[in-house]
Amino acid sequence: MRDRLIGILLGTAVGDALGLPAEGLSPRRRARLFPGPWRHCFLLGRGMVSDDTEHTLFVAQSLLKHPTDASAFQRTLAWHLRWWFLGLPAGVGLATARACVRLCLGFPPTRSGVFSAGNGPAMRSAILGGYFHDDPQAVEAFVRASTQITHTDPKALIGALAIARLAAWAVEHQANQRPSIGDLGGMLIQSANDEPQWSYLVGVVQEACSAELTVSQFAAKLGLENGVGGYVYHTVPVVTYAWWRHYGDFRSTLEAVLECGGDTDTTGAIAGALAGATVGEHGIPESWLKGIVDWPRSMGLLRLVAERLAQQLQTGQPLEPVSYCWPAVVPRNLLFLAVVLAHGFRRLAPPY
Repeated sequence: MRDRLIGILLGTAVGDALGLPAEGLSPRRRARLFPGPWRHCFLLGRGMVSDDTEHTLFVAQSLLKHPTDASAFQRTLAWHLRWWFLGLPAGVGLATARACVRLCLGFPPTRSGVFSAGNGPAMRSAILGGYFHDDPQAVEAFVRASTQITHTDPKALIGALAIARLAAWAVEHQANQRPSIGDLGGMLIQSANDEPQWSYLVGVVQEACSAELTVSQFAAKLGLENGVGGYVYHTVPVVTYAWWRHYGDFRSTLEAVLECGGDTDTTGAIAGALAGATVGEHGIPESWLKGIVDWPRSMGLLRLVAERLAQQLQTGQPLEPVSYCWPAVVPRNLLFLAVVLAHGFRRLAPPY
């Protein structure tokens, strides 16, 4: 359990950091700007993490404070998101930004969400599935509480529940025990409540599994040949198929998703979380782990939080969140913003 929970948090960070420099690029432009195999190239050959990893960390910290009460968990997570937003993070999604503004204005977390089907809830739900892997009711309650803070479109909840349930499967089973096509469809359809568009997408995923398409071919089948955007009904099917297609192989899963282009930091973070839940920390390439140099929300902090979650599961007693040097967050965010702007200016130049 300890290894799988560490795998989820570190896998999220690795996928986030690898995909971040290529965010918003088509597969063709990404290959021209960043040729060769996937490696860290955000800052002098190193990687940093974005909101995808930070939100997952906040979920984990909130679980350490309130592992049995979804309402109390929701209030704590809302508190984290409020202070995160006031710390001037770069690259905040529009729906999340609007929800955080509402939180700062005093809206309760039950009324702060906005109508959006973005990726925010899905990118932070894998750790909930991993933690509550043997308690489906708790998975649904906590994922619903997490989603409601920022997104109220039912599609956002469907996508977040799907990712959580896949993570729960990965934690429950061995890395060589891929779910059958029927089991995969059952986990996905369980989230839908007969929602027609999601039911159709589940069928498309199952057809792709039977045909053994590549992940890029599957994305093209959904009309996403120029990149996977921030719509949860695009992201979750592509990430799900990559996880199933390359089950038990962290590198192949992540590379297949990133090669699709688009919202690569978020698709990478979700794929990394699922693959990390499957293979654990030791299945993540060491060079990708060591290449991340972020602080104060560091890889060491993520590992320590995961270890404490595992200890909490073992003892059944709530533990306190892990403290870190929070005053350093604003200077770090200013550095991060400067690097993001530098990448933006670089994209104005060839090769196109």
